[in-house]
Amino acid sequence: MNDHDPELGKQLHATLQTRKELGPEYEAELVQSFLEQVELHVDGVVEKRVRRQLAEQQMIVARGSSRPPQTPSSGIPVGLGARLGLAVASIVLAIPLSAIAAAYGGVTGLIVCWTGIVAVNAVQASRSWFPGRGHGRAGDPDDE
Repeated sequence: MNDHDPELGKQLHATLQTRKELGPEYEAELVQSFLEQVELHVDGVVEKRVRRQLAEQQMIVARGSSRPPQTPSSGIPVGLGARLGLAVASIVLAIPLSAIAAAYGGVTGLIVCWTGIVAVNAVQASRSWFPGRGHGRAGDPDDE
């Protein structure tokens, strides 16, 4: 699935042109505005994927299958795609977030920023290592 949004590309181009016209004193505000647009786009993409995955899981439960869901095109488990998507989004967003954190908070801001990025990815990774965790009762046969 191609999640490239031409409108987001236009907004980036407009932001860069505006920065050229206004100069570096407005850079922080322009970056913040563009990041808000990126966040909205990422939220929309994630929401679509979550809805699709929930629908797939409901179909599997309705059919009584205990097999992990597979993506139709690649044969890769759906959960792996979500983890990969989170990792890629984290790396892409880490660059501007690091710049903003360093500009406003110095080294402390940068450390806090990266601690948050690492924590989010660590929590997601731990969920993949313990698939039964947080899903129903302990010892439930559906969790195994």
